[in-house]
Amino acid sequence: MDLLEFEAKDLYFEQEDSAEVQTLIQYASELYASGEAELPLLQAFLRAPDSINVLVSLNRFYYYQHRLEEALLISERALSLIRREIEFPDDWRQLDETHITQAPKDWLTRVRLYLFTLKSIGFLNMRMENLELSRGIFEKLVALDDRDRIGAKALLELVLQRQQAAVA
Repeated sequence: MDLLEFEAKDLYFEQEDSAEVQTLIQYASELYASGEAELPLLQAFLRAPDSINVLVSLNRFYYYQHRLEEALLISERALSLIRREIEFPDDWRQLDETHITQAPKDWLTRVRLYLFTLKSIGFLNMRMENLELSRGIFEKLVALDDRDRIGAKALLELVLQRQQAAVA
């Protein structure tokens, strides 16, 4: 299945949060350079723990602060929320092509978001040297995405190279 052949609907960033949450996210972006963005992002999270906008903002903050463990926790939460919306299995290892091909067309934007979030989890695990787990994630994504629209193939090759170098 070509994961680019769909009409983009229900994009996460088009879903509005409350004015208070939007203000907190904006305020955090203004504080980023000073390193004080975490508090308003956490306040936004406490007000809207299921907001993908908040989770993406937190994930980016933690990633760019090189706080990979926190970024991973946020990515895992986002994956869990998205998974429930599109009725995917609890364990990504059980995901197969039929979950994607049989998903209603209205869900395809969320399916892509799920796959990109899973890729993020694989990438974070690779950065933290959890190479077996990241390899499994990238292998799953490559198997599901025959045209490499998600871009996991190069990351899988990188993990394989790192594993080979560790053995040598």
